[in-house]
Amino acid sequence: MLAATWARGPGPAVIGRALGAIAQTLLVLLVVSVVSFGFLKLTPGDPVAVVLGSDFSKESYDKLHSELGLDQPIAVQYGRWLVRFVQGDWGQSYISRQDIFEQAVQQALPVTLVLAGLSLAIALLVGIPLGVLAALRRNSWIDLTASAIAIGGNAFPSYFLGVVLIWIFGVTLGWFPTMGYVAPWDNLAGGLWHLALPSVTLGAWYVGLIATITRSSLLEVLAQPYMAAARARGEPAWRVVWVHGMRNVLMPLVTVIGLQLGGMLRGAVMTEVVFTLPGLGMMITNAVQTREYPVVQAGIMITALLFVAVNFIVDRTYVLLDPRLRKHGR
Repeated sequence: MLAATWARGPGPAVIGRALGAIAQTLLVLLVVSVVSFGFLKLTPGDPVAVVLGSDFSKESYDKLHSELGLDQPIAVQYGRWLVRFVQGDWGQSYISRQDIFEQAVQQALPVTLVLAGLSLAIALLVGIPLGVLAALRRNSWIDLTASAIAIGGNAFPSYFLGVVLIWIFGVTLGWFPTMGYVAPWDNLAGGLWHLALPSVTLGAWYVGLIATITRSSLLEVLAQPYMAAARARGEPAWRVVWVHGMRNVLMPLVTVIGLQLGGMLRGAVMTEVVFTLPGLGMMITNAVQTREYPVVQAGIMITALLFVAVNFIVDRTYVLLDPRLRKHGR
């Protein structure tokens, strides 16, 4: 039977859903590219003047303006960019003369991914136990303390918290560096040391969010009859909470995390600027200041791809957490 199933391959419904998802993804990316390209062209500033400086002749201006393709209609410029972008030719930076694909994908993207990954790990490792503890000690001083931490984490904007952490732990105490970046794959200890303050800055808001969602969801789960049945069977308290309880808390928790990961990517922009990390946020910020439209466009498209990837991972996670979805062929 397994051999026959393997020979038949995926059914038409599965293939149809896959093709529909691919088409939807491509449509979203196309819309993002069109809108972002159009808005970039409407922004004030002249990239040719930025490249040439303050003193240039009309001949040199016209020549560079033509070389960059800025003398063509916007529709033609977009069409040429789209064809080259799909082929992997993302162009060259006006300022650094560096290949944009190498600059964005090979250099900036890993920094942002590492920062977001560490921030999410901190938020989960602190927020989930904090929420569980608050639910188990409801209306106690532990619950009040956890709520205060959650509210405090949500109240501080990332850029303000980053400055405060730099002032206390970087300048005053001298425990952590205030700027710079070391790749963890080159030097694990040095990389984590440099990313400690940025990760805490970016993850603090999500600690409060995750703790709040965990507490409210677990309180609801603890009141269910099957939890009372598990306790009546004599199962250990830790198993009742962390196995039976958290299994049902994970669904709303994954939903919230998936929805907020986009906000984490946005927060990474300000965090990278505050701590001068060479990630996508810093790359886009510098490119906006120098009017490097192709670099900004590349950063926007990578961010859109990350959003799509996160949504896909969250959707697949639902299937792993809820066997009923597997039965329905999700």
